[in-house]
Amino acid sequence: LQNVRIDPSSISFKMWKDIPVPFYMSMYFFEVLNPKQVLQGAKPVLHQHGPYVYREFRYKTNITFHENDTVSFLEYRTLFFQPELSNGREDDYIVVPNILMMGAAVMMENLPTFVKILLSGALAGLKQEAFMNRTVGEIMWGYEDPLIDAINNIVPGMIPFKGKFGIFVEFNNSNSGLFTVNTGRKNISEVHMVDSWNGLKEVDYWRSPGCNMINGTAGEMWPPFMSPTSLDFYSPDACRSMRLVYEQSGNFQGVPTYRFVAPKTLFANGTDYPPNEGFCPCMQSGIQNVSSCRLNAPMFISHPHFYNADPVLLDAVEGLRPNKDQHALFLDVHPLTGIPMNCSIKLQLNLYIKQVSGIIQTGRIKPVVLPLLWFAESGSIEGSVLKQFYTNLVLIPSLLDYLQYICLGLSIPLIISAAVLTAMSQRPPHHPTTQSKPTPSSETTPLLHDAAALSQGDAEA
Repeated sequence: LQNVRIDPSSISFKMWKDIPVPFYMSMYFFEVLNPKQVLQGAKPVLHQHGPYVYREFRYKTNITFHENDTVSFLEYRTLFFQPELSNGREDDYIVVPNILMMGAAVMMENLPTFVKILLSGALAGLKQEAFMNRTVGEIMWGYEDPLIDAINNIVPGMIPFKGKFGIFVEFNNSNSGLFTVNTGRKNISEVHMVDSWNGLKEVDYWRSPGCNMINGTAGEMWPPFMSPTSLDFYSPDACRSMRLVYEQSGNFQGVPTYRFVAPKTLFANGTDYPPNEGFCPCMQSGIQNVSSCRLNAPMFISHPHFYNADPVLLDAVEGLRPNKDQHALFLDVHPLTGIPMNCSIKLQLNLYIKQVSGIIQTGRIKPVVLPLLWFAESGSIEGSVLKQFYTNLVLIPSLLDYLQYICLGLSIPLIISAAVLTAMSQRPPHHPTTQSKPTPSSETTPLLHDAAALSQGDAEA
């Protein structure tokens, strides 16, 4: 138990501080093959590109232990493109929605008409269109766009940033917020459980206390002696706590594991699953509106290819083929220690687009939740770490179990022998009740016997 606590003297501390597991981020982009037809009201036809694979390094800084059995830290992530593992390059061009323009159009839908006309004029002057042809690197890490300043001039503060715009522009070389978690020194069942995030005991993105709760761990490790039920973790990227459920027992490279997966209720709407009502306003089940924590942009998260989602979402586009093996997320955790052995967290990012009156650049686009990309963040314990894990937590305990049975088998004959000897030692000795008289001498009596008898008679006389 001492080795799973967050303590500089524990075996697992170095693993917790500088995660030795090689993580990879695999990105898949959806290209819109018929942008002109979509502007006229046609169904979008999508083609998946990728994977574009990035090696992910994680490390913790500002590690501070507190007197209340907690520790605070910042965890940084750094991504490096791996061309040899990728099916494509960062300079590949892909036709995607103009995320900034289409998002701003939907955000301004309820503003006065003259404001929307001003924006439409500014878009025309900047030659902005509903779809754009950009490289993977630009979509990921950002590109200069004069539209940012134009929108802020028309609606001050709508886009509270300057410079480049990219989906992951703030992801690389950044941290996921200040986590404060329990060390488990006093109570091992609380180890890794989140005490606060950025100083908060709960967030304020959602409409109910239950949805705003920060539950579980930071998503790296869990308390030991896990039960095959469920596990919770807080995801800053999804702005919420998530609960995965037990699916089956198995093993990874000989190490026993519990597999946890996402239930169908994870992204269900409030109608199909009332506890999720706080995440609304909702649309169909299978997607979650994250606009409240993403600058009010009409963004939705889901499983890749709308796996486990309402068929209406799948029918609104062409080119998606959801299946469990490729698109379901999972965590394989060693139940005795709470350490993940193998994992793959998969999420899809979607943009809600539609025709907005007064903004002619939106054409006659029919309302649709349009997939932009999906990613799989995967990692597994391997190499010397796996060997040490297997030796200490599988091989040695198994040998001890075998030795226990061997010793038990050898001890049974000894126990039986000891019992027999004890029983024999406790039997009472045999004593005669009357004294025998000397046998009369005869021709058949041994001479020695006669001599002894005569000697006894002389003594009596």
